[in-house]
Amino acid sequence: MLAGGTTPMGGTPVRSCSSSFVGRSQSARSLRVLTRVGNIGTASSFLPEYDNDDRTDETPGSPPPPSTPADSDGKGDGNDGAYAAILLAAGRTVDSLPLDMVTSMKSSVLPPDVLSRYIALTKSPLSAYLAQFPGFRDRLLGDPSFLLKLAIELGIGICTKSTAEYAKRGEKFDSQLDFVAANILMALAADFMLVWLPAPTYAVGGSKSLGARGSVIGKVMNVFEGCPENAFQRVPAGYRPFTVTQRVGAVVRNGIKLFGVGFGASVMGVAVTNGLVAARCALDPSYVPLNAPQDVAVMSATYGLYMATSSNLRYQVMAGVLEERVIETVFKGYPGVCGALSFALRTGNTFLGSLLWVDFIRLLRLQE
Repeated sequence: MLAGGTTPMGGTPVRSCSSSFVGRSQSARSLRVLTRVGNIGTASSFLPEYDNDDRTDETPGSPPPPSTPADSDGKGDGNDGAYAAILLAAGRTVDSLPLDMVTSMKSSVLPPDVLSRYIALTKSPLSAYLAQFPGFRDRLLGDPSFLLKLAIELGIGICTKSTAEYAKRGEKFDSQLDFVAANILMALAADFMLVWLPAPTYAVGGSKSLGARGSVIGKVMNVFEGCPENAFQRVPAGYRPFTVTQRVGAVVRNGIKLFGVGFGASVMGVAVTNGLVAARCALDPSYVPLNAPQDVAVMSATYGLYMATSSNLRYQVMAGVLEERVIETVFKGYPGVCGALSFALRTGNTFLGSLLWVDFIRLLRLQE
């Protein structure tokens, strides 16, 4: 190729230098328009460095740059124009965005629709506050209805657990509210984690380290770095497809976490209950406990194992297949319908989980 973007006689014609200049000017104009919104901060860095067009800046664990419209010579302006248009329409500036998001925008790694989703979710005061925390932001970007599903799950948990406690205690319900409150709080902690862990996510800049690399737990959990949060979730825009190994790893990793959650929640629940029973017996010798004190270690390990297996698989399938791939695909654009179906689905899953838990402890001969 000769200088100026031309080819030798008989070669394949390509775009001339003047058309390349027009493309670059359009990107520059987009940024100049955007500066009228306010202080653009580091927006000038969005302009491509044309002396290094062929260079890529890719770090391990980060998603590859998404495919972007390219000029006929293969050197496009990336997503710069799209970013500028989105920010201009929203009346936002680059300075108002998180640093890691700005960094991803500079290299055109961040898909424009993710930027639009972030701006939309920060319009709500609650979502804007929660988006300050990486865990919540990743889940809200991966699933904008995450908070609704969390509220549904916790609401169902409160109602079903309260109903079960009332049915079990009968007339003694009011006098044993301390036991009721302790049991419900422990159940809600477990319900929260059952929604949190398998929720589809989008991590800006790619997957993050799962623990301190110097610690034993950190080294073990970092084996699963790069795995999705949900084994069945769609591949986020701009990410390489997950391998089968990574998807299986998501099930194993969440199983390990849920075993810890179940064990810890059960230890606290059983310990608090046993402590309250002991205190009541000391204060009121005539008090007769409904059940004998439970073995903390055995019951906690059993509950942890149940959450790592049955609960883990059920919630992975529910969030990644039934909700994301079925309900939200078939009824896309109808959030009310999606919410109603999620409510029905999660109610049925809670009921099924209760039945399976009884069968599980009977199978282990911990209860007749």
